[in-house]
Amino acid sequence: MRSVYRRDPCLGLGYGVSSFIAAVNVWAAGSEEQCRQVAGLLLKNRKVAVAHHELAHGNDMVGTEFEAMPGPDGRLLLNGRKEVVTNIRRADAVVMFARTDCGPGSRSHSQILVDKARIPDGRMRYLPRYSTVGMRGVQLGGMEFQDCPLPADTMVGPQGHGLETALKSFQVTRTTLVAMFTGILDTALRTTLRHLASRRLYGRPVTELPEVHSVLAATHADLLLCDAFSTVAARAIHLAPAETAIYSSAVKFFVSKVLMDAMHRLSTLLGAHFYVREGDHAIFQKLLRDNQLAGFGHAARAACQMQLLPQLPLLARRSWRGAEALPEELFRLDAELPPVPFERLAVSAGGRERLSFSLAGGLSAEPGIGRSHLEIQRVGDHLTAELRALADECERLPATGPTVAASSATYDLTHRYVNVLVAAACVGLWRGNQNHHDPFLKDPAWLAAVLARIPVRPGSPPARLPGYLEQLLFDELTERHESAIGLRLVRRRLADRNQRENRPCPTPPSGRPQRVSPRRNWRPG
Repeated sequence: MRSVYRRDPCLGLGYGVSSFIAAVNVWAAGSEEQCRQVAGLLLKNRKVAVAHHELAHGNDMVGTEFEAMPGPDGRLLLNGRKEVVTNIRRADAVVMFARTDCGPGSRSHSQILVDKARIPDGRMRYLPRYSTVGMRGVQLGGMEFQDCPLPADTMVGPQGHGLETALKSFQVTRTTLVAMFTGILDTALRTTLRHLASRRLYGRPVTELPEVHSVLAATHADLLLCDAFSTVAARAIHLAPAETAIYSSAVKFFVSKVLMDAMHRLSTLLGAHFYVREGDHAIFQKLLRDNQLAGFGHAARAACQMQLLPQLPLLARRSWRGAEALPEELFRLDAELPPVPFERLAVSAGGRERLSFSLAGGLSAEPGIGRSHLEIQRVGDHLTAELRALADECERLPATGPTVAASSATYDLTHRYVNVLVAAACVGLWRGNQNHHDPFLKDPAWLAAVLARIPVRPGSPPARLPGYLEQLLFDELTERHESAIGLRLVRRRLADRNQRENRPCPTPPSGRPQRVSPRRNWRPG
């Protein structure tokens, strides 16, 4: 899906991810027949939509007003509306979050699988499509039901367990969705480099200007940082599912912010050119708009931070001063993964989390003496000390955890904790892939660079890379760009744009060479 997002995020979201989000709920709690039904639709290239949220309530799913109440004949009666749903008109089935009990609390909601073919005539109508600033190619609309009867077997999982199912499924989708957005930054970075390399300023190529050089290298480091953290978190869904309640929220909170900030910095390098909607670099303005969804789509960054906050006291008491080792396969990219054990996903990690404590062990193993090793040790020592300080501070918090009304300083604790998780994931990946076939993964330089980009304090900007790391990252970026190699941690060859453009132009019947428009024929990646 990163490859799809690298070309067109609208295609990725509208024709891939929307069905994925819906299906994960069925895989997590659906009956065998429901799983077979959804799989049958997807294998026939049909679509399944998901309707969880409502405009009036946002991320407050407990406030959902859409109803699927039991009727007198045992069937469910659907009443209400869902306003902003991806692919609602194109989908053959919809997974809907609905109130199934009038009582308060989290057990008053369920999920239902609505097969559109079973909806009686006149009981459902579509709402007008919403226009958006970004992701314009994604069809967003709604549907409204009035006394629509459906069989009781449409319920996904036990009645009243809808919120629990959604929260477990979010752990899979939040992790993977924001990881897909790294494909946007890959294309945006290559587009920016290509544009700047064609321009001269003060008598030399723009890319040789120190500030431009610095921003491009730092953005490449940010992309590697996001790739490393999201990769470890995605592998944890398979290998440490009981802990993904922590990692999924941390990935959404951290990675989306880094991606948005990186895209903004690239837009400043392009200047007025990032507005351009014609020509070879017009893709950038589209990607800049589409990328904004990374911060609020599916779940907002603030909502993820609020989910982490109350778990800090238990984590401090049970995990941060000592934890058993994580499986080695979590970090080894050539290791096979088992299927996702949906039954082992949990709403809360219960204070058990092993990644943060692994940072100290990863740093102490095989210490090096080169410049990169010294930089790794410097940042690592700071963050291991930060974890000890966090343990002291969070142990003093109430065992029930802070509430949403906590002070900004208390919220900063989550940011500091996430920084430790990010560093631990990067160190683990580097240590775990010393035998990988890609020499770049073995090099401590990339690890030193990404660790240097982790903010020292919440709200502070990332530090500028040391000069030698800046040059190494810039050289790696330009070499990969010229060789049509992807910019992620593991180097993979892309379709070579230059080879396609250098092919002879087709000759029309008139005998005159046909002009090929770069904008019409080029696709990023």
